[in-house]
Amino acid sequence: MKVLVIHTSAGAGHTKAAEAVYNGLKSAPGVEARLVDTLEFTGRIYGKLYQRGYTFLIKKMPWAWGIFFTLTDLAWLRGLVRVVRRISNSINARSLVDFLKAEQFDYIISTHFFPNEVGGHLKRRGIIRSKFICVVTDFDVHSIWLAQGIDSYAVASEYTKEKLITLGVEENKIFVTGIPTHEKFSKEVDRDQIKEKLGLRKDMFTVLIATGSFGIGPIGDIAQALGGNQQAIVVCGHNKNLFEKLSRQKMECVKVCGLVNNMDELMSVSDAMVTKPGGLSIAEALVKRLPLIFFSAIPGQETNNVRILKTRGIGISDSSINGIVEEIRKLSSSPVYLESVRKNVQTISRPRAVQDIIRLIV
Repeated sequence: MKVLVIHTSAGAGHTKAAEAVYNGLKSAPGVEARLVDTLEFTGRIYGKLYQRGYTFLIKKMPWAWGIFFTLTDLAWLRGLVRVVRRISNSINARSLVDFLKAEQFDYIISTHFFPNEVGGHLKRRGIIRSKFICVVTDFDVHSIWLAQGIDSYAVASEYTKEKLITLGVEENKIFVTGIPTHEKFSKEVDRDQIKEKLGLRKDMFTVLIATGSFGIGPIGDIAQALGGNQQAIVVCGHNKNLFEKLSRQKMECVKVCGLVNNMDELMSVSDAMVTKPGGLSIAEALVKRLPLIFFSAIPGQETNNVRILKTRGIGISDSSINGIVEEIRKLSSSPVYLESVRKNVQTISRPRAVQDIIRLIV
């Protein structure tokens, strides 16, 4: 069985979700899996504009991204959006079309809306016969993820499922699997051993402060506000200037990291997480049963993530830096409160998301 796992590298979460599914498929019997970035099958200029345009908007003009996100999801504009996308993809995705036609995969698993439209169009025309599975990587879902020709949707939560139904997707096509995370996040570990390896104190409440891959948000101010009363791990992502600035300050009980590949370890030794509310970061933290405090949400998908999780009593948001510090103080000073928050987080955690997605094909 030939299975394509396809993503778009404009967003780190889409890529990490695809990699998690791909890694799971590699050990599935009788499966020949392949992982592909759709932007490798577009023109070089288009690919760079796609990546850099998104990065520029969310870092420099998040309000503009929020307006674009909202407008393209309006019911009365969806027909126009579909036409514009079809024209754009017919010009810019020709190599992707040729690839899908030539390979004729048995299954295509997509973690981004771009290949959904391209693959769905080919299916409607009978050019490919692949079964198509869309993995939605946020807790809300924008209508741009929808495409005729998709056979199944794997979604984060019951809310996501209900939202797809309101958008016209048949209920029997929707499966609540959770957002796929790497298997290492599900493994039990020795916290003290990892703390020792990372040079952390074993007897202090530990807060993980993460900005996502772009390094956005007032994380230096948050770390300073903790004042050495709690131990902090700060992950700066691609923001080298922030990493160098915080490293020079040599704050008490603060470990500063750049772009890391051991987020599972950092989450394992943490007691709470202050983070931007990206879908994949949230899913990983839920698997680790971490209390969540959100900041600097990108208008659109991230603010919607916060809103949906709030209905389940998960996550603190819209707080000042003092409010964030006060919530951390409550968590660190009351074991009963901390455990109640962790139990609440566990109600929506989906540590077996990858396996549940793979069950849709094997």
